[in-house]
Amino acid sequence: MNLSNIIAHMISEMMENQDEVEIQRNTLAQTVGCVPSQINYVLSSRFTPERGYIVESRRGGGGYIKITRIHCDRSTALMHALSAIGDTADEKTARAILVNLVYHDLLSQKAASLMLAATGDSALRLVEQTKRDAVRAAILKQMLLTLQA
Repeated sequence: MNLSNIIAHMISEMMENQDEVEIQRNTLAQTVGCVPSQINYVLSSRFTPERGYIVESRRGGGGYIKITRIHCDRSTALMHALSAIGDTADEKTARAILVNLVYHDLLSQKAASLMLAATGDSALRLVEQTKRDAVRAAILKQMLLTLQA
């Protein structure tokens, strides 16, 4: 298991029975044996709004970090996903959003698989590379809007 996975696993374990945790960046870094910026990397890549988390941080004094798991109804979660997509979405972002919706039982695995297939790079291979993420975002948004109807 690589260092990022270890850090993410430790934070996930802290959140296992609660929706919010507060940690000191330096203390966690010392426990794991890494630099504090590695903690920042894990938070910015694994604990994102697309994955159902809000991270608040304060620099100085060891760096306080508060991680909150987002809970909301289906309609709100879908609207949150739509806003997280923005004007463009790469394949990784689309996957993270759909995995989060499945994880929270807001989308079936079958529907998510179909959406991933329709918005994947292989399906969009005929779209010019510079426009691919915008097309992916538009398709994904339209599919999620259809789910809300």
